[in-house]
Amino acid sequence: MKKKSCTCVADGSSLFSGEGFSRRNFLRIGGTALVASWFADVIAPPLVYGATAVNPTLRNTARNCIFIFLSGGPSQVDTWDLKEGPWTPGDFAATSYGDIRWPQGLLPKTAAHLGKLAIIRTGMAWAAVHPLAEKWAQISRNPSGATGGFAPHIGAVVSLETQLRRSPSDVLPGFVALGRTMAGAGYFSAKYAPFAITANQNGLTSLTHPDGAQRLEERWSLLQSMDRARTDGTLGRDATDMASFYNQAKVLIDTPGINQIFSFTAEERARYGATIFGDSLVVARNIVAANRGARFVHVTHGGWDHHDNIYNKAANNSLYTQSKTLDDGLGPLLSDLAAMPGSVAGKTLLDETLVVILGEFGRTVGALKGTAEDGGRDHYLRMSVVMAGGGVRGGRAIGVTDAVGDRAVDYGWNENRDIRPEDVTATIYSALGIDYTIMRPDDPLGRGFEYVPFAKDGTYKPVDALF
Repeated sequence: MKKKSCTCVADGSSLFSGEGFSRRNFLRIGGTALVASWFADVIAPPLVYGATAVNPTLRNTARNCIFIFLSGGPSQVDTWDLKEGPWTPGDFAATSYGDIRWPQGLLPKTAAHLGKLAIIRTGMAWAAVHPLAEKWAQISRNPSGATGGFAPHIGAVVSLETQLRRSPSDVLPGFVALGRTMAGAGYFSAKYAPFAITANQNGLTSLTHPDGAQRLEERWSLLQSMDRARTDGTLGRDATDMASFYNQAKVLIDTPGINQIFSFTAEERARYGATIFGDSLVVARNIVAANRGARFVHVTHGGWDHHDNIYNKAANNSLYTQSKTLDDGLGPLLSDLAAMPGSVAGKTLLDETLVVILGEFGRTVGALKGTAEDGGRDHYLRMSVVMAGGGVRGGRAIGVTDAVGDRAVDYGWNENRDIRPEDVTATIYSALGIDYTIMRPDDPLGRGFEYVPFAKDGTYKPVDALF
């Protein structure tokens, strides 16, 4: 069967308006020098936020969020909402854990942590096109709408909203990305853009300046004395953003022990599956464990677009290969977070870290399109979302779908409707203690920018049944 191709947004952006700063550019620029107030916009007089019809009660149960994005659209009826039929491979070894039916043969390591997971089975995407749906899930609104073109990533909102909670030891950027994101800082200052890195056992090698620390200090001081216009706002926002970019890079270079956060051993790599995704989860774990200011970590695991060969073990990119990579990394991550102490006595790092796992949409239900040997599933709006930690009560599913995983039989929460990307975002913000109903008056159109569109009117809400 000929593979159906899908078009996804390619990487690439301008320095200040795109997906974020690369590790290489971040540290390379920091090695030359500029200084600016990293907190200039958050210590200024507070914005007058728009009035809301909702008086939200925030959960405030998490300090961090690890956002695992399964790009391509994983098949919910083969994984999180398993539906068995003549199409189901026998080696899935479907097993019951209470009310949860689970593909034991596909995700054995994750099965050991079902008591920690809450599975939303009545999720519903708005679009079945990769770039549109991916970005929608990451900015919590229609990318083609009025504010979609300049909307920040969820992580950028978290970075901005947690700036005033930072202590002098918080030297990491608030938002770190391992893998491709579909949005960056948006119209926010570039300091809230994702710090984009690639996991490597040796960490960030650019933290050591090739000419030595003394030479770096000399160049840093010289540039500050010659180039004050960039730091005082005279040259405009782009120059100010660049100044912040320089300054934060210099802080990382000067802080002892920072590279340990981004490094890991060969043993750790093997335990997490010896894949790029597994490496990324090791670093994500290290980042939240370090407690040095990064509150949102985005990790991407792609390759879930199974229009064909979904059950073909001989294929290079089947449900088996992608699930093994996910399972090999997710199992150890949950084990480690649950075993590591949190920042508060008596709490674990998992207690303080909300883990969110989702794709942009789901896949068609029932029998495969094509044969058992090379068949697949196409894009579908019904989807599942998985959460763990950060106050979430695990060991259960939210909502029930019909025998093939299509229609909702029981929505599983008090709103009695499908759970949309906006509800997922509101849930993340609420868990992190961020008011999801905020409407900022500083957007480029002057019409008001809502963190979650229509949440202030009560249209979208956190899924409180999770907690």
